[in-house]
Amino acid sequence: MTASPHALHLAQLNVATLLHPLDDPRVKPFVDLLDPVNAAADDAPGFVWRLVEEGAADATGLRPAGEDVIVNLSVWETREALWDFAYRSGHLEAMRRRREWFQRHVEAHLVLWWVTAGHRPTAGEALERLAALRAHGPSPRAFTFASFHAADEAVRHAGEAPSTTPTANR
Repeated sequence: MTASPHALHLAQLNVATLLHPLDDPRVKPFVDLLDPVNAAADDAPGFVWRLVEEGAADATGLRPAGEDVIVNLSVWETREALWDFAYRSGHLEAMRRRREWFQRHVEAHLVLWWVTAGHRPTAGEALERLAALRAHGPSPRAFTFASFHAADEAVRHAGEAPSTTPTANR
């Protein structure tokens, strides 16, 4: 897939450290929410892509950040599309209950960054962005909703440009 170098999408990664294994009954309410929340994301306006494990419906089996850490990696057309899904949909109920299933993170657990339309970030790329946010604070390379950087800011910063390698859609 080839995209215009000016067409940008917003990538997001969030990580969550489980209090108990996914097969523990105390985490079952979260597991039960995965399919409906993921289906809602897939159908949400502005949704582009999300990381899923090959042969699975989600990415909970992938553990690139540690055996007790699950990752959510997705791409959205705009900040507003991601915000609306995260905070104005059924996803919000799951977020409200997150302390039942996940440890409170002391460091940043969410990172946003701009990618060229068509690019599908890897978990490694996303974890590097999170590490940059944790180490250096918000910048056009790695930011949060509260420290948002518009796409044109990311493009203006040499060496801070969005990811540009297009990859196949999964």
